[in-house]
Amino acid sequence: MNITKNSPLITLKLAALVAVSSFAFSSSVAFADEEFYGTIESRPTANAGIWVISGQQVEVTDKTEIDTDHGPLVVGSCVEVEHNKGVVDEIESAKPSKCGRK
Repeated sequence: MNITKNSPLITLKLAALVAVSSFAFSSSVAFADEEFYGTIESRPTANAGIWVISGQQVEVTDKTEIDTDHGPLVVGSCVEVEHNKGVVDEIESAKPSKCGRK
């Protein structure tokens, strides 16, 4: 068996394995708990439902912790969102400066 002749195939298989492993790892990291600031663009009348915050759709449920210390959660308000895979754990009003406004 000539190792030099088989090396390109082994190298290709190894590169494919590394690429697949990297993708699997990065995908699982992307689904970890996330937090962001944004402006409420739309929301349902009741708290539970799909909200759009700075272009991102998230789901607020009956289990979501809601905090209005910095004002009401209305369209145009700046909020901090903590979510896991788009399901909101906590949403709270934030100072407008957190969303780039004065």
